[in-house]
Amino acid sequence: MSGPVLVIELAEAVPSAAIQRLRDLLVRSSARFEEKRVGEYDLIIHAESLGISDTGGVDGRRPVLVSVMGPGIGDESIFEAEHADEVDQKPLIGFAPTHAVDVVAFCNSPVDHVVTALLTAAVMDVIGGVANAELRDDQVPMVAGLPGVIATMTDPWPAVYGSAEFLRAWARQPGFRLLK
Repeated sequence: MSGPVLVIELAEAVPSAAIQRLRDLLVRSSARFEEKRVGEYDLIIHAESLGISDTGGVDGRRPVLVSVMGPGIGDESIFEAEHADEVDQKPLIGFAPTHAVDVVAFCNSPVDHVVTALLTAAVMDVIGGVANAELRDDQVPMVAGLPGVIATMTDPWPAVYGSAEFLRAWARQPGFRLLK
């Protein structure tokens, strides 16, 4: 079963020094680390490495994929497909994304949603960018008041753009759950 996904929108390619820092972070946080290509990592993340002590009774080792994509790094067609139906993001976040990072959980328990959010925030601490998260309609008012929100939208679908601070604040909310 696939789990939640968050996207980090980037204004430019990730420099190689930042890719190395990202790789170092992921190695430190993982029970298993496989580099499929530079910028794409198949992982088993230790939930406790992200400060998560309550795993809801599931194993704290969670399967995740982290993939940097765009021109010059890889998965360009996936980047283009993911952004083909996006609204013009420049008025919302101040730039038109040229690259992105997908953080994809492979399980869907509540802890996987928290792991996805906190891992995405940790990745953003290293490489920057703006988190892009689709929302349920009832989540829009709740996230709008959180710190680090850059923009929200409701058309063509509810979404929020925010900082790493936003993701950490949202993940602390009771009943936190990502849409997808």
